[in-house]
Amino acid sequence: MKIGEAQKLYREQRATLLDQRRKLLKKKEALDKKASITPDGKEIYANEAATLELTINAVTQRFDENQEVLDQLAEEHVLVWNAEVTRQQGDAARDYGEDMAKIMEVARRIGKGAKVPASDEKKLMDYSMEMYLAAKNLAMMNERRKKEKYKSLWEDEDERQQQEYDPQEKADNAETSVGPPDTSPVEGGDEILSEV
Repeated sequence: MKIGEAQKLYREQRATLLDQRRKLLKKKEALDKKASITPDGKEIYANEAATLELTINAVTQRFDENQEVLDQLAEEHVLVWNAEVTRQQGDAARDYGEDMAKIMEVARRIGKGAKVPASDEKKLMDYSMEMYLAAKNLAMMNERRKKEKYKSLWEDEDERQQQEYDPQEKADNAETSVGPPDTSPVEGGDEILSEV
């Protein structure tokens, strides 16, 4: 089961349990009021009050268990999310390092007096005008050397499509070991609620 699906199911179950608990508490309140205005009401309604109290406790226990699973799912979601963001940052750092290596190579080639594509020269100028001017000054000193001609270092990158990252989608679609919530009725709960 995917984390996003499990979270949805457990949230729906939590809402159901909250609603059931709210109705049971209203019924208990009404029963307490009825017992207080009836002579010997506490003794007359003692069994019904005890059953109601046990049912409320069972619903509360189921709610607490549900909440524990929701907390666990939230932790799993955050862990997957953080792993995806870390991967993105690693990819960005790797790409930055590759770009820096290409910029340094373009500066070296220009400094040797070689011909490089205008787009590569522009990338060097955009990165650092000082580095570009230093490379051009070196090129003037190496004017007499045979000039090599290079292809752009960024050609393959221009053709490559950028991968989109969506940590939310990745986290929602990660698999979890958590099964679906227990939606079986709480013992005695449906009978009590049907009397409302």
